[in-house]
Amino acid sequence: MSSLKRLGRCGVHLVTWAIVLCLLALPTVLFAQDELIIISPHPEGIETEFGDNFEKWYREQTGRTVKTDWRDVGGTSSNYRFIESEFKRVPTGIGVDIFFGGGTDNYLRLSNNGWLHAYKLPEAQLMQMTQLFQGIPLYDAEYQWYGAALSSFGIMYNEELREMLNLPKVSAWQDLGGMELLGKIGAADPRESGSAHMVYEIILQTLGWEEGFALLTKIGGNVRGFSAGANAIPTDVVAGQVIYGLAIDFYAYGQIAVVGADKIKYVVPADGAVVNADPIAILKGAPNLPVAQKFLEFVLSEDAQKLWMLRDTDPEGPKWKGGLNRASVLPSLYEKLGERGTVPNPFTMEGTPFQYNSDKGSERWDIVNELFGVLIIDSHKDLVNAWKAIRKCKDPTKRDAAISVLTKIPVTEEEAMKMAETDWKNPKIRNEKRKEWGQFAKEKFKEARNLAK
Repeated sequence: MSSLKRLGRCGVHLVTWAIVLCLLALPTVLFAQDELIIISPHPEGIETEFGDNFEKWYREQTGRTVKTDWRDVGGTSSNYRFIESEFKRVPTGIGVDIFFGGGTDNYLRLSNNGWLHAYKLPEAQLMQMTQLFQGIPLYDAEYQWYGAALSSFGIMYNEELREMLNLPKVSAWQDLGGMELLGKIGAADPRESGSAHMVYEIILQTLGWEEGFALLTKIGGNVRGFSAGANAIPTDVVAGQVIYGLAIDFYAYGQIAVVGADKIKYVVPADGAVVNADPIAILKGAPNLPVAQKFLEFVLSEDAQKLWMLRDTDPEGPKWKGGLNRASVLPSLYEKLGERGTVPNPFTMEGTPFQYNSDKGSERWDIVNELFGVLIIDSHKDLVNAWKAIRKCKDPTKRDAAISVLTKIPVTEEEAMKMAETDWKNPKIRNEKRKEWGQFAKEKFKEARNLAK
């Protein structure tokens, strides 16, 4: 009897091993997992929430599993430059499916270069969206990109310290140019941060080229130090390293959610209120095209859009601590969620919205970055020294003369736009202009300092 039992056990083991060997012998495609490759400047919270929730949604929709592979080469501008250089190297496709995040201007440039793959969302989803808002496209008319979230750009400030130091309240971009704010402002390098670039471009378009650069120069004189990424500014404001910070809305809302609206304030300046799309697009030659199309459908779905707006304690909200604190692109969602939402409704924003020109911003993106970088950031020490000398000057006539020199720029708007179309594509000319502008900055700051004596 015991022999029969042992034989039975052996039989079971043999059958088990036979099954294992058969499974191992099956084609590996049966065990394959779908993949999606995303390049994105988004922080970890967004990657985690949209990655995990898409994987669940995809399994429910298709019965298959998918793995999201998130990649980041260092901020919006760096990611764009990487995509651009890779497409110049391999025009048919760069082995990446999705570009997710960054301002509209970058996506217009990608579209103009033919590096995006058009995909029209199902009609039911398109009916929930609006294509234009305040003259700004929220998705491409040819379906090459879609706004995944909305962003405003403004000023956040530490209200407790502002009151304690008796510093002025701010409600307009012009308010940041006052000499009493020297060393009190936090800002980022537009060559590294897409949101920083947007703030500076909004100021240029709001005030005009010359007056805009004059204000940017004064603001630059008040900046304590330029960070590489805009994400450092909100924490500096909360910590009191600076009192005011140029910020995209969700960075401010995130800090307000943590420390309270009585300590941190955020204002969208009345002299340049812009709501901009933060897009998503399928890249040309996407290696996992059907999965990429599904990802677009998911991101623009109502369930995914709720992840932007709901608290981490809401059953339908994100699990990420503190939430994502971003604005949805679906107008009807604000009324549906009511007080459950964490951000104001940008579609009902007060004040007269500024008609931002996305095409102009896209065309001169690199020129603006280099002018700002050379004249204000690379020359920051000389700028601040000249600004301090002007601040000490008691003679109004001398002070005005010094400010006039301090805020000069080496090119007109017409010259800059023409250069962006032609000469700026030549590396030799770009390097010559950088040197020329650097010398221009050095000489004008020296002259301004001398005039203020």
